[in-house]
Amino acid sequence: MIEKNRERDLAFADRHFDARIVENVEDYVADGIVVNLSAEPVLIGKQVPTALHPWRSTMLVNELIGSAERIAVLKISELENFGGVMLRGWQWFGDVFDGFPRQTPLYLSPSDSVGQVKVDPRQFTRETCGGGREQLFEIKLKCWWSPNETDCFIHNEHPFLEVHTQIMGQGRMQKFRDRKASTIYEDVIMTPGFTHEAFCTVGGPNQWVYPWHRYYTDTESVWLAVELHPQ
Repeated sequence: MIEKNRERDLAFADRHFDARIVENVEDYVADGIVVNLSAEPVLIGKQVPTALHPWRSTMLVNELIGSAERIAVLKISELENFGGVMLRGWQWFGDVFDGFPRQTPLYLSPSDSVGQVKVDPRQFTRETCGGGREQLFEIKLKCWWSPNETDCFIHNEHPFLEVHTQIMGQGRMQKFRDRKASTIYEDVIMTPGFTHEAFCTVGGPNQWVYPWHRYYTDTESVWLAVELHPQ
């Protein structure tokens, strides 16, 4: 028998940050930012059920989720001293990425593998409406923190598909023609509860073509990275 509403804390949850994964969701009351971590829509609301599309998010206040394969529910539970993430197990990005600027205060949480999913990668990137060849991916979640006005590094390479969800503060996901801030051509405003569209396209089997892009904080921010790693 399948256990309904099976949940656990995510690896980066602590007294400041209520973060959990819930699987086999049925009539679950959620309070916080809800991220749909499946290839199927999630039904939200009792009076007028509406769909939360795959790999997208919303902010709920004690609202019913009728059914879902897998969701994350995230909420900042204590703001005071939240920025002390580096003392609670989060790493400075330069410790895992050689050459990262020493003066940039960008920190990442522990990563958490939350399961596997079969999905058509071109449907994930919105290059098709479906019907393509599905493949197996491992879903990994991690969070990032930076103070206000932080340049979180222009880059264009990832060995996985990804989107980001804003958890706290306001920031921007930006695209560039070259690895220079002056070449910006798209500026996506990120506010709590919002997940941007995928930035990449599919270039071939397990090949993801990303433009030059970065995250930039307007205010102190926490954002979630949802990563799909091909298996």
